[in-house]
Amino acid sequence: MNNREYQICTNCVMDTTDSKIVFDENGVCDHCNTYFQDILPKWHTDERGDKALKEIVAKIKKEGRGKDFDCLMGMSGGIDSSFLLYAMKEKYGLRPLVFHVDAGWNSQVAVNNIERLVDGLGLDLYTEVINWEEMKDLQLSFFKSGVSHVDTPQDHAFFATMYKFASKHKIKYILTGGNYSTECVRNPLEWMYYQSDSIQLRDIHKKHGTGTLKDYPVTNILWHKVYLPYFKGIKLIRPLDYIPYHKEEAMQFLVDNYGYQKYPQKHFESRFTRFYEAYWLPKKFGFDTRKVQYSSLILTDQMTREEALEELKTPAYDPETIKQDFEFIANKLGISVEELQSYMDAPNKTYKDYKSQDSIYNIGARVMRMVGLEKGGKR
Repeated sequence: MNNREYQICTNCVMDTTDSKIVFDENGVCDHCNTYFQDILPKWHTDERGDKALKEIVAKIKKEGRGKDFDCLMGMSGGIDSSFLLYAMKEKYGLRPLVFHVDAGWNSQVAVNNIERLVDGLGLDLYTEVINWEEMKDLQLSFFKSGVSHVDTPQDHAFFATMYKFASKHKIKYILTGGNYSTECVRNPLEWMYYQSDSIQLRDIHKKHGTGTLKDYPVTNILWHKVYLPYFKGIKLIRPLDYIPYHKEEAMQFLVDNYGYQKYPQKHFESRFTRFYEAYWLPKKFGFDTRKVQYSSLILTDQMTREEALEELKTPAYDPETIKQDFEFIANKLGISVEELQSYMDAPNKTYKDYKSQDSIYNIGARVMRMVGLEKGGKR
């Protein structure tokens, strides 16, 4: 339980709902200081970034000669992956296979955006559909577990499936929409634990699930962080870190040119994530992910602190529709609203209450920092 006296950063909107936050003598938080000291000096979106990205693109094109496509690009229907797809195809001339994972929670807006971008750019789309019965069982086990990171089953399926596809088809380059521009502040570990921790995923499912995970894609940190990149040569690239990327401008461009449909908040292309981030996390745990998202935009000059504070005065969810959203989630999972409410009312737990690979992540993070490769974004 966080018993600290409330304090908010004088530069961004991160506050003591992050129990590990540290403030300097000017009241500036460690998230901001990490950005100014570790990220900003090494982050170049000018001609240096363009030159570096063109060199990467040349390698990707060379690898793709004689093949139907030269890289794999994940697509969620959100703004980051959508703009990435446009930029890489139209500005840099890549021929990506667009890869989408359907974990059962797509909003119609996401489906429409994927179709409009793929059709408008003349690309091929491959969609992997996750076994819904297994996904549902795993999702319910996370609700029953009491942890905050109940979006893990969806996120884990996304990157595990993409890595396995790349490995199977000998694809050397995976391009992702992860970026510093909108994600330079990371969600505190207590808010969103590592979605890639297969030990924790299996332990929660073992304790609270009812079936077996035969088809659900499970990865592990050593396989996708060590074996694939260093032994199989599969590289994960974040092109948006090399070019100017302004979220609102990018979104308006896609609206005007491809009929892209806006949505109210980052990650809301998934109906489950919308419910989870807008209602479940702040209501049950007191964690408002908008603070992370807005703080990133403040640091990258896309939003003022005053604008962020004003936005935070109203809840992320629509009070008029939350009953409908609650019913949708319960019905989709095959349980009653009362059962879902019982998980909301149950005691809160953390990732520390279950088996995990936390120690391995800590060692890996230290090594990555030593070699200057630490990246921001979702875990």
